[in-house]
Amino acid sequence: MILIKSNKEIEKLRKAGELTAGALEAAREALRPGMTTKELDKVVERYFTSHGAKPGFKGYGGFPAAACISVNEEVIHGIPGPRKIKEGDIVSVDTGALIDGYYGDACRTFACGKIAPEVQALLDSTSESLELAVSMVKPGVRVGDIGAAIQKYNEERGFSVVREFVGHGLGRDMHEEPEIPNFGTAGKGIKLQAGMVICIEPMINMGSAAIKIMPDGWTVKTQDGKWAAHFEHAIAITQTGCVVLDKLV
Repeated sequence: MILIKSNKEIEKLRKAGELTAGALEAAREALRPGMTTKELDKVVERYFTSHGAKPGFKGYGGFPAAACISVNEEVIHGIPGPRKIKEGDIVSVDTGALIDGYYGDACRTFACGKIAPEVQALLDSTSESLELAVSMVKPGVRVGDIGAAIQKYNEERGFSVVREFVGHGLGRDMHEEPEIPNFGTAGKGIKLQAGMVICIEPMINMGSAAIKIMPDGWTVKTQDGKWAAHFEHAIAITQTGCVVLDKLV
């Protein structure tokens, strides 16, 4: 069932989104060669607790950390640990605040120092396709319109779209209906309505779209070992368009 949010609920989701954006900015500022993914996770967790929020990911479905931190060939759901981040790596930080019973959820892929031009092109394509999708969102737009636009944008640039994981609704649960795929056919799927809150999150690979789940049961990697990027916004749909909830204030 798709839940339509009240203005009061959307304000609570906006607060969670703003704190999530703040935590991602703290991670961006802290990121440096030589630090471990666990150290970066602690930056995120400290930000949430110091602002009166809980790390919404910690314990969710059994996940052990405040953020999913995925490096290079890791697409999503990387468990923070002893892996050291190197100059030239890309690091996806996916996290969310939990405050007043509502979740934030957002992701950015950061460059650690100077990265190769082809890797920068991957980051640009992924983030630009997200912004393109956001620009389309308004009542009456279909989920397939969003997915088709993201797919076309990235495939035209030589990248591939992960199929097994998709965006979703957001509210008192981190994963609500509807699903928001990053691929599809324009004109298909449910129509968006004012009051819906959704997460759009393209997960884009440099090589094949094929993925594999690691033995830890969480970390998702590309099958071919080529790198991947992941960007995500939480969005509230208004009467005339939409509002991105995870913006810095």
